[in-house]
Amino acid sequence: MAKIDVKKQLKHLYLPSKKQVVSVEVPPMHYLMVDGKGEPGSPQYAEAIEALYSVAYTIKFMIKKGVTDVDYGVLPLEGLWWAEDMDDFINDNKHNWQWTMMIMQPDWVDKALVEAAISQVKLKKDLAAIELVRFASFSEGSCAQILHVGPFSEEGPTVAKVHGFIESAGFTLSGKHHEIYLSDIRRAAPDNWKTVIRQPYKI
Repeated sequence: MAKIDVKKQLKHLYLPSKKQVVSVEVPPMHYLMVDGKGEPGSPQYAEAIEALYSVAYTIKFMIKKGVTDVDYGVLPLEGLWWAEDMDDFINDNKHNWQWTMMIMQPDWVDKALVEAAISQVKLKKDLAAIELVRFASFSEGSCAQILHVGPFSEEGPTVAKVHGFIESAGFTLSGKHHEIYLSDIRRAAPDNWKTVIRQPYKI
């Protein structure tokens, strides 16, 4: 059985250096997504994460047991963050934050497979957010990114570094603040949490 590490195949997108901001071109990719509003510690947020992982792992095992004979690691959780009034984002008014949490799906995952996986999850679990899971393409194009190591509460200087890189190049920020969570925060110490900080821009 072939074991595929999609994250390593896309190393330039998922495993950046922590030493310097770099520009990347992010192609259209397909994701499981759940949209929501409120702070990361809210019940709605936790329900969204549970639903995403339940569907993602169901898809993985359906593929592993199916005719494709492929095994792969589930991709990391990602989040798009914004607020209708960006002052709420800057001033840390988390109750007004909006988000889309998502898990990227490899090329061999299609809509029919996702729908079958969601149906399986519904039979096995009563998840509050399962009806909110959607499968969609998302494209960012030109982005700047860097790896942040440490607690989420200390991301500010790293985010500022990414924004400064974009602005110093004469470009304009566009799109939504994007984070990719490489660490299992249940097991790793906060000082060791690894998060990709990504920001799209316009030339």
